[in-house]
Amino acid sequence: MLVLCLQWLMADGGHGDKSMDNTKVTAKELKVALAADIDQLAEKIAAAMNAAKAGHIIADSEEPVRDAHAEFRQKAFERALRLLQDKQEAFSPSAPRPEE
Repeated sequence: MLVLCLQWLMADGGHGDKSMDNTKVTAKELKVALAADIDQLAEKIAAAMNAAKAGHIIADSEEPVRDAHAEFRQKAFERALRLLQDKQEAFSPSAPRPEE
């Protein structure tokens, strides 16, 4: 499924269509879409660091922190794809148009 999404998003051969500039995702949009996930990531990292035993901070926290980052990375990529797909579908010539 992910491969199909990427193929659809890159259908223009990676050259980009200048008339579709309004279909690009901005960092501001991503920050808004990921705000809760960033908070959750910070909570998980803090919990992992605080649960580590004295003298074993790296050994006890490295894997939980890595797992939290992996989960966040996946969510971030999925949200970015969804934002881009939503914008491109809204720009589509076959998209429904509001009544004039």
